[in-house]
This record gives sequence, C-alpha cells and structure tokens, in this order.
Amino acid sequence: MRIGEMGDRCGVSTKTIRYYESIGLLDEPERTASGYRAYAADAVERLRFIRDAQATGLTLAEISSVLELKSAGERSCAHTTALIEAHVDAIDVQISQLRSARTELAALLRRSQGLDPASCTDPNRCQVISRAR
Repeated sequence: MRIGEMGDRCGVSTKTIRYYESIGLLDEPERTASGYRAYAADAVERLRFIRDAQATGLTLAEISSVLELKSAGERSCAHTTALIEAHVDAIDVQISQLRSARTELAALLRRSQGLDPASCTDPNRCQVISRAR
C-alpha cells in the first residue's frame, strides 16, 4: 500500500510516517518502479503500535527501545512496564507540584481580593504579586 493509504488507516500524516522512517522507527519500504513507497501489511501494525505507545506518553526514544527488544526476539513487557511506571511516577510529581502551585495561587487570589488598587503605587511591582511583609 502507498504512504497515504497507510496514513489514513492509522490516523497519522504522511509527514509523520516519513519522519518515523528517518529515525528508524519504521523500516524503509520497498519502492515501486515509479518510486512510490510500497508498504507491507505489517507496517500498518507497527505504525499503530507507535501511535498507541505515543498516546500513552512514551517518547519516541522509549518506543524505539521497545521495538528494538521486539526485533531482537526478546520479550518487552518488563521493559515497557518499567517505562510506564517511570511515567506514572513523573506524573505523580507533577500533580504534587501543581497542587502546591494551586495552593499558592489561591492564597494570592484571596489576598488580592482584600487589596485596595489605589494603594498600588510602586511603578515596578504589582501589589497582588508582591509578598506580604
């Protein structure tokens, strides 16, 4: 099949497919006599896997590491689980940081509601952001 059909089947652009080829995630396909890419059916499954793995938050480098294991005939489940676990841990850290930021912003908001705009005379700072002294 041609690149456009494969992109349509997988919901990705032809530019994305070409990029994945350039970085080695997809094998370079055979070419027709007229120079068009001719993909085998298994390329669709590989592209779908790449798309699905990216949707989970895995980076292209991480996806490549999984595919390298698979290409070598090894099982990749433990490796993939470790990658996902690291992403869950990173998200937990981000959630904690966002909660802290929200708490600080909510305190600023409450503080700002009690300020008099007329008393904001510093030409370099807004009293809403200035720390209470």
